Amino acid sequence: MFARDALSYDPIPLPDRNDLDDERMLAAAQGFLDVMRRRHTVRDYSDRPVPRGVIETCIRTAGTAPSGANHQPWHFAAVSDPALKRRIREEAEEEERRFYAGGGGDEWIKALEPIGTNAVKEHLTAAPWLIVVFAQRWGQFEDGTRYKNYYVPESVNIATGFLLAALHHAGLCALTHTPNPMRFLNDALKRPASEKPTMIIAAGHPAANATVPAVAKMKKPLEEISSFF
Repeated sequence: MFARDALSYDPIPLPDRNDLDDERMLAAAQGFLDVMRRRHTVRDYSDRPVPRGVIETCIRTAGTAPSGANHQPWHFAAVSDPALKRRIREEAEEEERRFYAGGGGDEWIKALEPIGTNAVKEHLTAAPWLIVVFAQRWGQFEDGTRYKNYYVPESVNIATGFLLAALHHAGLCALTHTPNPMRFLNDALKRPASEKPTMIIAAGHPAANATVPAVAKMKKPLEEISSFF
């Protein structure tokens, strides 16, 4: 954790260690792959509530992610209040209408056709929780003096991946949503100018009639996403 006072390097013995043989390692890796293959991006949510404690625990998981200089430059604003979700949806849809009216460009809009998206974002009010991810571009001490955060996009992206995996592991579905621009989220959620919203994550249980686009299950094979030397 970053502090104004000088912190010295103080190594401690590795507190946790997984000592698996090769066979158990492969089984563990395959088991996690099997779990993550059942992760689906869902836009249709049921009205079944999700306890706050579940969301808190998933955010705690996100907070264990590695970060540049251990500054942990992220903030997760979790929203369940219906009025606030409605405000976020209205402002997000305003940006989305501009995008689909041509602001996104023909190529981008064409690429979204197999996904079946449009400017209507019902999930922002239907999902029981919205988690807005903020990247802290710089920090401030109590006297207002700024300090620099390092590798902010990389750090926040890793933490967000942890969060999505945790939500899925908890039995929930999630949808990442990135209206552009997103500055309205700072005003809605009272976050400082030092923080940049990076995405909205809708989280909850899928509706009984939930669907996913067939193309979403078409994943590139290993030989296309990796090289071994």
